[in-house]
Amino acid sequence: MRRRAFLAASVATPPAILLGSKVAAAKGDMPYGPLTTTPDALGILLPEGFTARLVATSGELVAGTDYEWHVFPDGGACFATDDGGWIYVSNSEVGPGTSGVGALMFDADANVVDAYSILTGSARNCGGGATPWGTWLSGEEVETGKVFECDPTGKNAAVELPSLGRFIHEAVCIDTDREQLYLTEDAPDGGLYRFTPDAYPDLSAGLLEVAGVTEGTVTWHTVPDPLAATTATRAQVAEYFPFNGGEGIYYRDEIIWFVTKGDHGVWKLDANTDKIEQIYKGSEEDGVLGEPDNVVITSYGDVLICEDQGADQQVVLVTADGAMSPIMQLVGQEGSELAGAAMNPAGDRMYVSSQRGGGGGLTYEIAGPFRSGGASASTTTTVSSQTTALATATRPAEAPDDPPAFLLVGVGGALVAAIGYGVYKLRDRNSG
Repeated sequence: MRRRAFLAASVATPPAILLGSKVAAAKGDMPYGPLTTTPDALGILLPEGFTARLVATSGELVAGTDYEWHVFPDGGACFATDDGGWIYVSNSEVGPGTSGVGALMFDADANVVDAYSILTGSARNCGGGATPWGTWLSGEEVETGKVFECDPTGKNAAVELPSLGRFIHEAVCIDTDREQLYLTEDAPDGGLYRFTPDAYPDLSAGLLEVAGVTEGTVTWHTVPDPLAATTATRAQVAEYFPFNGGEGIYYRDEIIWFVTKGDHGVWKLDANTDKIEQIYKGSEEDGVLGEPDNVVITSYGDVLICEDQGADQQVVLVTADGAMSPIMQLVGQEGSELAGAAMNPAGDRMYVSSQRGGGGGLTYEIAGPFRSGGASASTTTTVSSQTTALATATRPAEAPDDPPAFLLVGVGGALVAAIGYGVYKLRDRNSG
């Protein structure tokens, strides 16, 4: 096991961007101590005082429901319900036409009381983001991928949001102070996008821009054709800055935090000043943080980062003073990845999936003495039966299967997912 101790004191500076001061070493001890040395019955290492339980297995009915948990669970979020319970939504990152979003409903005592689908028929639903008004934005990780706004309760049909652009969508966060959205793109030369709605919180129309970066300052450039009819969005603006595999993104206290998997990077963008800095850039050798993916910030302000690497599958906790250490690690599930970390409303339970654990996916609940503090969007978002965007929904929950207008550079990933799903189903059939 590689040991996560702290953010590296030195940060490599990429060409064409000045990143400012370097990050200091960690101060003080990690809040939960080290991981135990012996995995539990589920093959999970946790700090003392934490426990894990399996809440859903891909390809099997969720206990007490008629919903078969989806394959390859990925990005997720929790939403409070009016009765003191919560809903955990989870993307399914499979091939075109077979992906979607599933949901687990919990009562106030953390019992699973229902499970169901809130989106079907889409392609490689990878990341996403929760809205302050209680919906889930789920993105497709293919070259002309779409974003769908989903009702966690399943009462309203999912709605496609064309104005958010057609590209290799990863994650999205909402700057509630300026009423703007920020979106990452999972490509080696992916863009960082900003969307300004015409009539917030209605996301059906607005301005899509892509970031250019010069000497540590972001300049926003209008994307001429968000639907990418002939040219990829990131290729439409010559001044755009390429980020190496944009992944999780989160907004809190005027700052947009996001990570890039390709260079093991952690980025900080000031929404007020448009100043940007890469506060951490790792490498395969330094053993600090590898291939960061989904990101969530707890109500206390701790950052939880899922790693997308088969050899060292951890959820890494980063404190406000820069200390870094694993809070969870899988043992015996080589070739999988951890995804979809999300905290319940009380902040004492984390939900996370081993995307290919067991062949098709395992979703866990981690309970323990997580630190909690002031309210944050991730832990206080409450679902409602109607929202501004979904109340006028006219599109079906089935995602339209329209082919891309140009060559898909994301087709390789989709093919891998489709093959993996086929192998999983074959294994499932043979074992039955």
